[in-house]
Formats: sequence, structure tokens, C-alpha cells
Amino acid sequence: MEHTVTFVRRAGGARVALEARVADGVTLLDAARAARLPIASACSGAALCARCGLEILAGAEALDPELPDERVQKERNRIPAQQRLACRAGVHGPVTATAAYW
Repeated sequence: MEHTVTFVRRAGGARVALEARVADGVTLLDAARAARLPIASACSGAALCARCGLEILAGAEALDPELPDERVQKERNRIPAQQRLACRAGVHGPVTATAAYW
């Protein structure tokens, strides 16, 4: 089963939506890469650097639940609680996300 992940970014002052179709369970990190978006990650998706934080605009319920290790890394790295680490959030339905640096 495939799902659509929509990434919202700014381009020339306007908001632009890019979509990626991904298999069930693919992480938001890999979905962003599939959409050819730059996404911060110094640990290759091991949830150590917490640089891949994304704001979920819609579809948070379609992501893997946040586990304690993700919460700990977000706290250690001062990532806002409402963001998800893209390397830990598997997609199981339609999701819309953005990053502050897009």
C-alpha cells in the first residue's frame, strides 16, 4: 500500500507543495529524500542528532506513535515537542509536513 506525503515549502515568497508516494512504513526522512528535499540529518537516521525535526501540519495520526527515545532526543536537542523526528516517524496514511528551513 502506498501513501502520499505532502511537503510544504516556501519558494519565492509563495508556499509550494511537493508530494512523494511512499510505501507503508517508510519514514518521513526517506519520503523527504524521495521528494528531493534537503533534510538535515547528521546521524544517518539513527535518531541521535535530532536535526530532522519536521512540523506535522496534517495527518499526525497516520504516523508511528512517538516513542520515549524520540522524546528524549528531542528534549536533549531542544526540538519543539510538536515536531517529529523524520527518521522515527513511519508513514501509514496521508501526511503533510514542513521544515523551518524549507
